[in-house]
Amino acid sequence: MKTTLQVIACTLTFFTLSNCTHPRERRIANNPQIYQSLTTSDQVLVRQGRIREGMRKEGVFLSWGRPDQVATGKQKGSSVEQWTYIGSQPVFIDNFGMGWGGGPYGGRFGYGGFGGFGGLGGFGGLGGFGGMYGNMGPSVAYIPYKSATATFRRGRVTDYLNGPQ
Repeated sequence: MKTTLQVIACTLTFFTLSNCTHPRERRIANNPQIYQSLTTSDQVLVRQGRIREGMRKEGVFLSWGRPDQVATGKQKGSSVEQWTYIGSQPVFIDNFGMGWGGGPYGGRFGYGGFGGFGGLGGFGGLGGFGGMYGNMGPSVAYIPYKSATATFRRGRVTDYLNGPQ
């Protein structure tokens, strides 16, 4: 019985840890033919999550993943494609808000009243039809930003920026 539990625990641990691989490693594992077609120096860059001028689109895909936006156009007479990656930055906010509520559940036994659901008065409240509520405390908002771009001409990187833009 003890051996069976150890086998089950080891199996669960293995599957849990195997699902914790980095997305880049999963892209490489799922696309071995693309990875093998890269030069040795590009394979090293891909494993580090980096790219370089002259790298093929496939290498950028393995290194950075699928872009969030793709734009195509012409610059100086040649076709270009730009991949944009979007990240999100947490912003911590201290909230303080007050307002007036209303509805059919106010009064002595209703939900409204002064303080709403837990301020002064709790559920019953002091008011009759609705009441005052407040919102205080920290919260987090996630703000999107452009985290990286790669520009391609003839399927190869000509320009790139990595970092907040």
